[in-house]
Amino acid sequence: MSVIAEFRIPSADFELGRILHIDGITSIELENLVPIGEATVPLFWIHNSTRSSFVDAVKRHPTVNDASEVDVFEDRTLFTLDWDANQDHLFRGIRETEGQLLSATGTPESWAFELRFPDHTALSEFTTRCEDTQISLEVARVYNPTEPDAGPWHGLTGPQREAITLAVEMGYYDIPRGCTTKELADELEISDQAVTERLRRAIGALVTYTLLPSEGDT
Repeated sequence: MSVIAEFRIPSADFELGRILHIDGITSIELENLVPIGEATVPLFWIHNSTRSSFVDAVKRHPTVNDASEVDVFEDRTLFTLDWDANQDHLFRGIRETEGQLLSATGTPESWAFELRFPDHTALSEFTTRCEDTQISLEVARVYNPTEPDAGPWHGLTGPQREAITLAVEMGYYDIPRGCTTKELADELEISDQAVTERLRRAIGALVTYTLLPSEGDT
């Protein structure tokens, strides 16, 4: 059975964390990792207040070939990064142990990762690889998903669970509303648009894994 692990890793301990450690950047949210040939291209969000100096700073890193904007919104920008992932022991370890990145959010100090592995053996191999390459892992939680894509929290990723729990606690779903998405964004230190997207995906996951019938029920 597959296993999901949540880690916190110092930004200075892996190559991508060092690349994206730019003065003025408060948080970065990894949207996806896109395989292109033998390369792995990350897509990530940053706040627009730091966009003007971001690309030039990233391009100066020796393992970066290019960085470019994909989508620009009022408060944030989606970037793609062409870099040599083979120089990053963390992502090489994820790939070689058949790990799957579910979510990743970074600050100048550390990154929070949620990773899925085929089994506990693969997870153990991954943590050993990290230790051998001097990557410090702080394990927050390890669990077996109850369904292939669900986890014990009905399919919610860590960031989605955090967002929807905070929304309920702050009265976002009350009538009248107890808070706005802007207030939620300020609490989570992400953009208004990112909050809206996390809540949308969280509700979709909850409906899928609690209300819609599974194949065995039909």
